[in-house]
Amino acid sequence: MTAVQDAPTAEIGKDRRRKEDQRLITGRTRWTDNITLPGMVHLAMVRSPFAHAKITNINTSAALESPNVVRVITGADVADEQGSLPNAWPITPDQVAPAHPPIAVDRVVFAGEIVAVIVARSAAEARDAAELVDIDYEPLPAALDLKAAAEATPENGGALAHPELGTNKSAFWKFDSAEAGTGGNVDEAIAKARTDGVVLEREYRQQRLIPAFMEPRSTVVDPTGEQITMWSATQIPHILKFLLAAVTGVSEAKIRVIAPDVGGGFGGKLQTTPEEFITFLVARKLGKPVKYTETRSESLMAGHHGRDQWQKLTLSAEKDGTVTGLKVELLADLGSHVALIGGGVPVLGAFMFNAIYKFPAYQFNCQTVLTNKTWTDAYRGAGRPEATFGIERIMSDLAAELGVDPFELREKNWIKHEEFPFTTVAGLEYDSGNYEAATANAKAMFGYDELRAEQMARRESGDKVQLGIGISTFTEMCGLAPSRVLGSLDYGAGGWEHASVRMLPTGKVEVLTGATAHGQGHATAFSQIVADRLGVAFEDIEVLHGDTAIAHKGMDTYGSRSLVVGGEAVVKAADKVIEKAKVIAAHLLEASEDDVEFAGGRFTVKGTDQGLAMAEIALATFAAHNLPDGVEPSLDSDATFDPVNFNYPHGTHLCAMEVDTETGQVTMRKYAACDDIGNIINPLIVEGQLHGGLVQGIAQALWEEAVYDDAGTLVTGSFVDYLLPTSADTISFDLDHTTSPATTNTLGTKGVGEAGTIASTPAVVNAVLDAVRQFGVQDIRMPCTPERVWKAINDARGGAQAETVAAAAPHFDASTGMEGTTDRTSGGSA
Repeated sequence: MTAVQDAPTAEIGKDRRRKEDQRLITGRTRWTDNITLPGMVHLAMVRSPFAHAKITNINTSAALESPNVVRVITGADVADEQGSLPNAWPITPDQVAPAHPPIAVDRVVFAGEIVAVIVARSAAEARDAAELVDIDYEPLPAALDLKAAAEATPENGGALAHPELGTNKSAFWKFDSAEAGTGGNVDEAIAKARTDGVVLEREYRQQRLIPAFMEPRSTVVDPTGEQITMWSATQIPHILKFLLAAVTGVSEAKIRVIAPDVGGGFGGKLQTTPEEFITFLVARKLGKPVKYTETRSESLMAGHHGRDQWQKLTLSAEKDGTVTGLKVELLADLGSHVALIGGGVPVLGAFMFNAIYKFPAYQFNCQTVLTNKTWTDAYRGAGRPEATFGIERIMSDLAAELGVDPFELREKNWIKHEEFPFTTVAGLEYDSGNYEAATANAKAMFGYDELRAEQMARRESGDKVQLGIGISTFTEMCGLAPSRVLGSLDYGAGGWEHASVRMLPTGKVEVLTGATAHGQGHATAFSQIVADRLGVAFEDIEVLHGDTAIAHKGMDTYGSRSLVVGGEAVVKAADKVIEKAKVIAAHLLEASEDDVEFAGGRFTVKGTDQGLAMAEIALATFAAHNLPDGVEPSLDSDATFDPVNFNYPHGTHLCAMEVDTETGQVTMRKYAACDDIGNIINPLIVEGQLHGGLVQGIAQALWEEAVYDDAGTLVTGSFVDYLLPTSADTISFDLDHTTSPATTNTLGTKGVGEAGTIASTPAVVNAVLDAVRQFGVQDIRMPCTPERVWKAINDARGGAQAETVAAAAPHFDASTGMEGTTDRTSGGSA
């Protein structure tokens, strides 16, 4: 027997630097594009310059004669074998969805669609040969404007993205609280408020965004072994494996997918791409390894986009500000095709427009629309940021309409902490929360009263630089689950996650997880969880993921599900290890199992100092010299966790913006946020997730927009035009947290990966509007560029100079995109 040792200090709650970082920041990474295999050939894609056109002829002779070109493949060459990209979320039985071949056969439906593939011995030679493919097109009318596309029919002559479908409308999805039995009739509530209350009608625009991850997408396929192995910069190796088999007919057992180091995703790699299917197809045809890595311009043009909605909100309230009803009418641009889960992204928002508020009546109507633009799908937050933006904008508008403080209005209507668990008008059960505590903390950090006083002083003095204060109180549903609920929404997969915990003979531990990391710090957080559960040193735990031959089961990473679903699977697997080890420990200690306790990595007999460490049990199990009869010599354990509910983090975000009323220049003065994400495993990782999320949400408010011209060409196809913020464009954020543990998992954790993105956009836009609302400005389209801000002020004041100044400045038409006069400093830094 070993001497009693001090229990290791708790890992959960500790600031641990990520295990992954030393390798990642010293260049010892395993990016897909770094992979080189013997005899490997390379692909280049020939892409359409037209948004909509017939392909009348493709001449590949010059490309075939180019040095080291192995083959040129067109859509016609593989029309019978390439299949169609899958749509895993048909939100209605009558959803209209065109076929989506990886290579266009006779018609292109967005600028950037692949029309031919060059196979060459080097990537450079493939790209050179791609320039030599001569294609004749017959341009067709393109459906580009979302509202016009929704109304287009063959009878009215409107442009149809897919003329053979006879419509651009893909699916109509509705939720009505009266029909669902979760609330009253919204039309009656609105009608009543028109006579003896207040009704606000607002229309907000969610511009199109590009995920713009750090690492462009890349795929390598090796068909030369017993299995076809694909390396891909993907968020979803397990789902990709399944869909490759489903589309191609290759046995799933013969496919191995590996996601090595993946440089960010933000939903942009939550996709099965044409390029992956093409690389897979070419490798099988040639019988040799094949690689494709996109250029950055290809990534911006042809990788899927996000957001792109028109939101019409009607809110009714009593004269004292008590809300009585909310009606949402949504137009969502799907782009050229219904992507993997793109059709369902707006439906996720349906359950969040009511947010933290007690609406007695609610209705959500969504029409998804096909256009001749790059298809849209999940982008960080996926439907939840859009919903939060809409409700937080209109709640601030209602406060302004009633002349009350926006916090006073929110508190009047939000769910009180003693009311949890609370079933919302959208039918979800929020398990825990405390909006009062998070708000009080955020206001104190922010200096809310002092900034309001400064704002009033600036207004009274007529200062040309006005101060605005923006508020965003939010909650989100994350941890995509449970499977039965997803099934009721016609989602094509479950919400479970799988994990394995292996006890090695030396006492070290391997953790296998189906939650695949692409920057979140899984290896660190999961090691902390297992260290505390098993009493093993943090450094002695290895986390394996991203390879379907190693972590063979999983639903992958998106929707802030890694910790709340994947982490819980790890806990359950670790607990099974303990239960197995307890049987063997009792036998070795010659005690009853009921008398054996486990704590701090040791099994001890109650009331004695006799015990064995987990490492000793692991070695004894490996040796198998003295095990109880009928007990197998293994402690290794698997677990699959399917949550009983979604997960509901929340928070209060406050932003102060200074607006130069003479130039439209906006400058962020201060940003404070208090988030409640339940129990925290690693505060350092949480802070990093929040910082990254905040910057992405702020960037939507101030800088980013994917803009197409009248011909359907993406004019923001490089980082010269698509404005990503740098560290110089942002300020230091003041962050804190409150803790309302989740009740639906043993760790008490809630998701954090999307929180900053969801909350920050309305906080910033509300702040900009708050600075200029005194002039009669009710709305400024995102991004809030200096030109848009100045024009809104000038128009509200009468617009005497608006036409002259606008005509003199080069800019894109406001109906199609953002102004070209904006420079990177438009958002400024404090």
